[in-house]
Amino acid sequence: MLGLRCIVGDLRGGGRLLRSLPHLQKTFVSTPPLTSEGQHIRLLHHHHHHHRLPVLTQRSFLSQGQNSSVRSARMKLRTRAAVTLLFGGGLLAVWWFVDAEKQQRRRRQRVEQLQRVALGQGNFSLLDHRGQRRTKQDFLGSWVLLYFGFTHCPDICPEELDKLSAVVAALDRDPSLPPVQPLFITVDPERDDVPALARYVKDFHPRLVAMTGTPEEVKDAGRDYRVYASPGPKDEDGDYIVDHTILIYLVSPDGLFLDYYNRMKNQEQIAESVRNHINTYVQPSAAQTQP
Repeated sequence: MLGLRCIVGDLRGGGRLLRSLPHLQKTFVSTPPLTSEGQHIRLLHHHHHHHRLPVLTQRSFLSQGQNSSVRSARMKLRTRAAVTLLFGGGLLAVWWFVDAEKQQRRRRQRVEQLQRVALGQGNFSLLDHRGQRRTKQDFLGSWVLLYFGFTHCPDICPEELDKLSAVVAALDRDPSLPPVQPLFITVDPERDDVPALARYVKDFHPRLVAMTGTPEEVKDAGRDYRVYASPGPKDEDGDYIVDHTILIYLVSPDGLFLDYYNRMKNQEQIAESVRNHINTYVQPSAAQTQP
């Protein structure tokens, strides 16, 4: 009986305690009664909700840290690439400058060597295939491919003039290049008069100019380019072969001999060489062009 009174007393004391805490009473009164299972779910939900914000915040900080690291790595990579490009560009510029200086020095040395050789620095005065008097000054300002031969040559001269014509035609197809003048000087003036040359040039490039003259005039023109020419013995028909130098000469617009091509050079090689000479040509001084 005493224990029952104590329990009842405790219950009454608890009721007074509840009445003394109106905000707690309001809370418990307004909240639907829950089973013990429901209370457990609510508590779990409250607990989960309570710890969710810190987890999301932590993930946000981690994501921001990763993005910052990626951006930093990309920035470093771009900086290194920029530095590499600048350094590489500087090296290329230095290499180009040194190479240009070297090429210019070689061209100067080439001009000096040609001056010492003294090849093609003289003048000539001959008749062209139209009967007009032509001199070397008439061709100044033009690139010239010059060949010495004769119209009665059975094979070598036609082959070389065909090759020369093909080279000029190939260069004509390049609009960036100036026209090249093909020129033919006979080494057989006794048979190669003006009418014979007029017939002969029709088989080659339409700009080909063929020239002849007296034996002395022709010999002087050949001597200027150190051309060897010697008529062979005549046969019973009075025909003969002229043994002569077989070269194609390249002459600059200043009348300066620049290069020569023998029979071993094909038309592609000659065209490429002439193209390179034109593109890299440096006009010599007045003192260099004087004989």
